[in-house]
Amino acid sequence: MKLIIARSDLLRSLQHVQSVVERRNTIPILSNIQLSAKGNELGLMATDMDIWVHDRTSAVISQDGTTTAPAHMLFDIVRKLPEGGEIELDASGSTEELSLRSGSSRFNLACLPVEDFPTSNDADLACRFQIPASQFRQLIDKTRFAISTEETRYYLNGIYLHVVTDGEIPVLRSVATDGHRLARVEVDLPDGAANMPGVIVPRKAVLELRKLLDSFEQPVDIALSETKVRVAVGAAVLTSKLIDGTFPDYQRVIPEGNNKIMKIDGDSFARAVDRVSTVSRDKSKAIKLSLHGDKLVLSANSPEQGSASEALSVEYDSDDLDIGFNSRYVLDMTEQIEGKNMRFEMEDGASPTVVVDVDDARTIYVLMPMRV
Repeated sequence: MKLIIARSDLLRSLQHVQSVVERRNTIPILSNIQLSAKGNELGLMATDMDIWVHDRTSAVISQDGTTTAPAHMLFDIVRKLPEGGEIELDASGSTEELSLRSGSSRFNLACLPVEDFPTSNDADLACRFQIPASQFRQLIDKTRFAISTEETRYYLNGIYLHVVTDGEIPVLRSVATDGHRLARVEVDLPDGAANMPGVIVPRKAVLELRKLLDSFEQPVDIALSETKVRVAVGAAVLTSKLIDGTFPDYQRVIPEGNNKIMKIDGDSFARAVDRVSTVSRDKSKAIKLSLHGDKLVLSANSPEQGSASEALSVEYDSDDLDIGFNSRYVLDMTEQIEGKNMRFEMEDGASPTVVVDVDDARTIYVLMPMRV
């Protein structure tokens, strides 16, 4: 294999694939990426055995071939080379070494046999459809913060993508919950997705997909089965195993009869929560909301640090109410509110609260209260 490639092109492709590679591996080949040169394209592939990411970029190839190279080391080298330059990659002399030249810099990297690199079989992905990149970003961004990191409840370690047909218009819905908060968002059902099985996309795959979707505005191609999903974002393709488990019946935890309604400016509320929670240094980051007429008082107390409070004007005409939340959970949620106003639907200080973006009725959040 021998080729010349623009530094910017190689760096962009490496950014797409190298983060899948774990920093510590008991299997040496999983620390490497596969480089395949053919025609006028260089293909790069990385895997952790659960996720495979493949990308292609143009290059001037003088000799076709395939090799592997240490993923993070190659990325660090290319990242530190001067902008605007070209890079020559040469593995023609030996399959055990990759030579990299750029300007006056030269590196020789140890390679591992190409035959050891694992492949992914994704031929049985029967359900295929396209979705606008903006909608796919929305399905991820508005739910990923609520993904559980608790490995004992492994079926919550991802976002649940599924089709819902019980309304007037069928929708594609994304849900995530960690037991303390829940996020649910839906978009119009894409053509071809009607028979899609409900799947749980793992957290790491979700985060890698979000990187690929940055600044991408073309339709995204999705193919999946009950065990695997493949997403093509332009030249980059991510294939991931799915979580083998049953997502809980989340509709049961979304209250429908909450009749204490508070409307508030979302930006003002988020800033106030951030300020007041500064004194709450404990693990819970607890903050108290006290409603009285058209006034909301946010307060936080810490025996070691002191106390803080701030009053805000709201629209509220129900009984006085005190309720506590984890301020970090509140701020994670407010970051996803795109409209000007938020609506809190509450029952009492001990029951789940529904939060809605007034300008986006297709997204709802549920927060479990806490004692303060």
